[in-house]
Formats: sequence, C-alpha cells, structure tokens
Amino acid sequence: MNIARTVIFDAPGGPEVMKIVERLVGDPGPGEVRIRHHACGLNYIDIYQRSGVYPLALPHALGMEGAGVVEAVGADVTHLAAGDRVAYAAAPPGAYCELRVMKAAHVCRLPDSINFHTGAAMMLQGLTVEYLFHRTVLLKAGDTVLFHAAAGGVGLIACQWARALGIRLIGTAGSDEKCALAREYGASEVINYEKEDFVARVRDITDGRGVDAVMDSIGRTTFEGSLDCLRPVGMMISYGNASGKVPPFDLGILGAKGCLQITRPTLFAHIAEHEKCQSMASHLFKMVETGKIKIHIGQEFALENVAQAHRQMEARTTTGSSVLFV
Repeated sequence: MNIARTVIFDAPGGPEVMKIVERLVGDPGPGEVRIRHHACGLNYIDIYQRSGVYPLALPHALGMEGAGVVEAVGADVTHLAAGDRVAYAAAPPGAYCELRVMKAAHVCRLPDSINFHTGAAMMLQGLTVEYLFHRTVLLKAGDTVLFHAAAGGVGLIACQWARALGIRLIGTAGSDEKCALAREYGASEVINYEKEDFVARVRDITDGRGVDAVMDSIGRTTFEGSLDCLRPVGMMISYGNASGKVPPFDLGILGAKGCLQITRPTLFAHIAEHEKCQSMASHLFKMVETGKIKIHIGQEFALENVAQAHRQMEARTTTGSSVLFV
C-alpha cells in the first residue's frame, strides 16, 4: 500500500472547505492504472464541483486532469505499461493528489517532447478546444467566431487553434493586458468588455453581419449578448457558466433573432469512448509538438496552496492555464 496526499472536501462551499488528507492507494484492478502525479491541472469545473453547482457525493476528491508516470497496470489494459509517461482529463474527480488508481481508458501516453506541467495544463482545456473547432459546428477558413474569456487557459489555446485553421477569432477579456495577451496568441480582434459593449463592437467589426459561431464559457452575464452577435442561422455554443447558470429562456427567441442554433456540449460526452478520446488527444499532442499550439502556464501552485489557486481563479486574476505541482 502507498500513502498519498489528496485534496478532498466534506461540504460545498468556498476555497476554505478543501483540505489535504493522507489516503491509502492500492493496486489497480482490471482496466485500471496507478499513476504517480508530477503535476495536476486546475479548471473552473473544479470550482463548480467544490461550490455545489455541480453536486458530488461527499466527501469527494477534486481535480479532473493530471500528468505523471504509470506505476502499475491492471488486467486488460493494453495501451499502457508501467513506466509510461501519461496525461489525462477524466471523470471522476480526484486528480489533486500525489498518487491515484483510475480507469485507464482516458489515460493517454504523453510524448517525450511534452513535459509533465504542460501535459497537466493542456488536457482538459486543449481537448475542449479540439471538440469546439472540430466536433461541434462545421467551421472553415475565413469564418468568424466570438470567443469569450480569450486570455484564459481554453481561450489562449483557442486563439492559436483558430489561427492555425485560418479562422478569424474575436476575443473578449476583462483588461487591456489580457486583451494584449489574446492578440499575441492569435486573436484577430480583441474587445475589453470592461470598456466596450461587446455586442456593438462585434457588429462593427463584422460590418453588421455577425459571427458564424459564439463560444461562451461565461454563461449568465454574456448569454443574451452572445445571441445578438450571431449572424442568421449562426451557432451559439454555451460550454460553461463562470458567471452563473444561464436562466431559462423562451426557445422562440432563437427564431426571432434569426433562426439561431444552440448547443450545450461537454468534454466528457466527447471523450466517453476510448478510441475517440485517444484520437482527440493525439490531435492535440500533434498541434503542440508542431508548435502550432503553445501552452501558456500563467500560474503554478504547490498542492498545499490549492485554496489560494481557487481564489485567484474565482477572482479572474489568472491568465492561461494553472497547475498544481506535487
């Protein structure tokens, strides 16, 4: 048996509800692997779970992605072996730890050219961008998208992915510094929503036409404005709710605003099948290895400083990706 420090919480609440405990970690069973983490990713979904927006059976560990080395494999695991460098984004939560046993299906072999911190920082956010641009709406070179939170971890990857595909990305962010960062990473246009009405600015940038798609992880505060940025028959992709859940709305609004389309995708539906998960990860790894995507790690925290990490994410003072080192 191995003992591993693990972040858990017993009741929903603020960052202070998280605590580090020592847990026994056993051997992997059939279809499982045991992974020794080198780094773990931090994501806004962790805050949704900790705060109770996405309820979990309590007590529960947190964290949806990590990178490290496989220590042992269980029966029926054929794509991994002890000693492999790996990274993953997967449910259930539990990545904020030194060591864990988990299902092997969503664990992917990490290329030697990608270090562990980058691997931990890129999986959930990078796979999200992969499905946004390749599996949610048919986009082609020359199309225009509006991307909220363009200086965040998902946003900076999206800026580069759009540039690689020849897609015009209009990014929003909450400061001039964040807007400059998004532009540096490939945004064609940037809007500081603290200074400008993003709807009016998008209409101005697109000569009144509107964008082909909106990719919105903010939720409640941007939802209606995002709809108003779309061209007729454009696609609204609502994939997060950092500002709160989108309230109920009259479906007829979509018709009145130009026969709009809307979807609410999740990463875990896209990676549910082993083969599809591995294919998406391979695509992401290739984008990073070829230099088309550079992962910007804006913050690194020790495991014991996880509460500070959550406070900074909730305050929206972070840029790019954030990781815990263990």
